[in-house]
Amino acid sequence: MSFDPLVPDPDHSQFQIHVAALTKLGFRFGEIGTHSSRTMMLSELTLLLNICPIGSRREDYIQAIVNNNCLGKRTLSTRKHTAQRLRELYGLDDGIIIFRIMRHFWDMDEKGRPLLALLTTLARDPILRMTVPVILQMVHGEELGRQKMYSVIEENLHERLNEDTIDKVVRHVSSSWTQSGHLTGRVRKIRRRVEPTPVVTTYTLFLGYLYGFRGEKLIDTLWAQVLDCSKKIILEKALDAKRMGLLEMTQAGGVLSITFNPLLMEEERSLVHGTN
Repeated sequence: MSFDPLVPDPDHSQFQIHVAALTKLGFRFGEIGTHSSRTMMLSELTLLLNICPIGSRREDYIQAIVNNNCLGKRTLSTRKHTAQRLRELYGLDDGIIIFRIMRHFWDMDEKGRPLLALLTTLARDPILRMTVPVILQMVHGEELGRQKMYSVIEENLHERLNEDTIDKVVRHVSSSWTQSGHLTGRVRKIRRRVEPTPVVTTYTLFLGYLYGFRGEKLIDTLWAQVLDCSKKIILEKALDAKRMGLLEMTQAGGVLSITFNPLLMEEERSLVHGTN
């Protein structure tokens, strides 16, 4: 079994075909992730997307970071490193469906931006994905036990990372869950519930749809679980999203159908449907 909750059987040939298709859509897999060196970098992402409007090319994002130093980094090497890490986490390329849709929603939903960033990072960073159970098992108001987070990471990555690096990973992932709103506090990290918007809910269901889930299974994905709400509430938010024209949704005879044709360009539809 893989430590990555999105990769139940990495050696299965059929899943390897699935991974190849998912990678084209923007998902990232592997034995390591960006959280070995950085957090999900919400503040940097926010500054960058304030500078670069929708429709910017990958080169525009890189130029803004490296040449124009829009993030205020001190050295050229730090600017290049920052650009690389942001690309790993988010893609920064409209040719990557996950990034294009997140970027589309970013300007629509300022309140939902922390969750939009988290959901994207969960699609693209295996290290952050492995920490999801730690967060979900906490109750509202509970303090994060650092040892629990350390143990999960150490158990899965001890052959790849030394103790000092694991300590850094614990700090990075704890910071990301704080940036997303699931934790609060600088030193003592306390669990709190997040409140997804209809836009965030649409993006959540969309990621599950890209991955290949359909119908009721869309409400029980890794991304749906981190929304901190019941399936009933997710469906209510999805209904609001339908009214906003963000998705197509029907329920008849106990069968739920959710599709996202309004979000997809013509050339993307066959690629997306191929993941099912």
